Amino acid sequence: MASKEPISPIVRKVFVVVCPNIYSWVGSKQKRADMSTSISPTISFEFFPPKSEEAEIALWETIEKLSVVSPDFISVTYGAGGSTRERTIKVACEIFDRTNCRTIAHLTCVGSTKAEVEAILTSFKAAGITDVLALRGDPADGPAAPWVTTEGGFEHADELVEMAAGFGSFIIGVAAFPDIHPGSLSDFDQDIEVLLRKEELGATFAVTQFVFQPESYEKLINELAKRGSRLTVYPGILPVTSYKQFTRMLDFANGEIPTDMMAQFERFQTDPQATRELGIEIATRVSNAVRHAGAEGLHFYTLNQADASLEVIEGLGLSQRSERVGL
Repeated sequence: MASKEPISPIVRKVFVVVCPNIYSWVGSKQKRADMSTSISPTISFEFFPPKSEEAEIALWETIEKLSVVSPDFISVTYGAGGSTRERTIKVACEIFDRTNCRTIAHLTCVGSTKAEVEAILTSFKAAGITDVLALRGDPADGPAAPWVTTEGGFEHADELVEMAAGFGSFIIGVAAFPDIHPGSLSDFDQDIEVLLRKEELGATFAVTQFVFQPESYEKLINELAKRGSRLTVYPGILPVTSYKQFTRMLDFANGEIPTDMMAQFERFQTDPQATRELGIEIATRVSNAVRHAGAEGLHFYTLNQADASLEVIEGLGLSQRSERVGL
């Protein structure tokens, strides 16, 4: 599926992803840093499907606010255990139809048979959606919970990638874990092999779990480049605005955060305004660090709110983008 020939500048403007392997491994770290800080990065946002009419109205207000920075793409998540599948399909199609912004629909192995996944991909194609994020998905009890394969379904995300690639019309993304996937038993090399296998089957970009340790992101992209990978790896940026919500997300996703950074959040856990200010400051700092490490774009976990992400983007000096840079 994925060609290993260099992508021309013209073709590169058509697709969301930009080939990161346009440089040799020798000296690539400095070249990536120079490129990523001299060229405006792509900016993208992730939303989750609203659960009520009021929440849907609020989501569209958020999308309207975020439109001022001309996002390069938007993604719409699945809930744990595949719990929001139908809403994900509906919202992803509506966002694309109403905004004409490149919309990436999450697609997971959880709770779906192969026939159902094929039907979902067919509906995406019919709606004009060209991008999917192919994920194994999380069990209802979280990513560290035992995996149970749906009868007649897929066991691993690479099988999902292969099916999507078979349609011949999708740009396919996958998940990446700078701090190691919860199910890989702390095996970094295994995580790299899994990403390379997905790329071989047709994936062209990856979106990471939220990044709080830029050095982990840098280690990940350096190792992929060293192995000849052309995956564009977008770091996930989470501007923390609520201590309770943040710690719940960390526990559920088995995420990692430096001890001193966690201590800062703990210090302000009873002060919402201080927590928000700290969260935005850290997200801005992390965003700058991953850009210097070579990130070609920033993927914001918005939690369906606009203001915190916009403040980070403004702090990075990127709020005056007049056009999309990743299309």
